[in-house]
Formats: sequence, structure tokens, C-alpha cells
Amino acid sequence: MASDHAGFALKSTVADHLRSAGYSVTDLGTDGLESVDYPDFGKALGNEVAAGRAELGVAVCGSGIGICIAANKVDGIRAATVHDVTSARLSREHNDANIMCVGERFIGVQVALDAVDAFLATQFAGGRHARRTAKLVHDDESA
Repeated sequence: MASDHAGFALKSTVADHLRSAGYSVTDLGTDGLESVDYPDFGKALGNEVAAGRAELGVAVCGSGIGICIAANKVDGIRAATVHDVTSARLSREHNDANIMCVGERFIGVQVALDAVDAFLATQFAGGRHARRTAKLVHDDESA
């Protein structure tokens, strides 16, 4: 997990929820409400997942957008900003997302917890979606 200051409270709540459900959670910061730069934390989480030190990640900033852009700059990352259970589930099922991003200013706590649960419970469907996600990682004429 990672967040900037605008996502700190929700990140802390989600981390507690995941720990109580038995998940191992690595908290990459931030550790408080002091203003920090979301790209640093999105990149840190992206590096953690891309290196295989974490299977999946959850990132939180004010909107969920900036930290998502930062995470997606790391090779091998497919971060998705989600707003509800359906977008969380589909980001995994159709897009094989490995980082879920949410905006603390845009999503309620219970919706965020339900979305995280759906994200973690959903597997990539493969099939026609595998062909499409392959086009996201190859720099060729097929995309």
C-alpha cells in the first residue's frame, strides 16, 4: 500500500481492514498528513509490485488519478483508478490490473473496502482479454 497525504486516512483504514482479513500488508507511506508528492509513492508501489515483492498493490491519493499515473510509469504495472466494486472487479478480470488506485476525496470508506475486497478476490479472465492486455506491454504496430 502507498498514499500521499490526501490519501493517508483511507490508506490506513484499508491497511487495517486487510490485516484483519489475514493479508500481509507492506505500507510504503506516507506516514501522516504532511504534504508530500504522490509520484514518489506511486513509483515506490509500482517498483514493489513489478519486482515481485508484492503480488498486488493499493494506492490512494486525493483523486486516485495522480498516483495511478505515477505507478503506471513503472514497467510491468497496470494500475487502474477505480470508483466502486464493479470497476475494481473489471480492472482485474478484463485488464489484469495489479495495482488498484482510489481517491480519498471521491470514494466512501465502505465503498473503498468493498472495492478492495473485490479487487483481491478477482482473477484475470484471460481468453480474449489476454490478447488485449498483451497489446499493452508490447511496443509494436499491433496496439
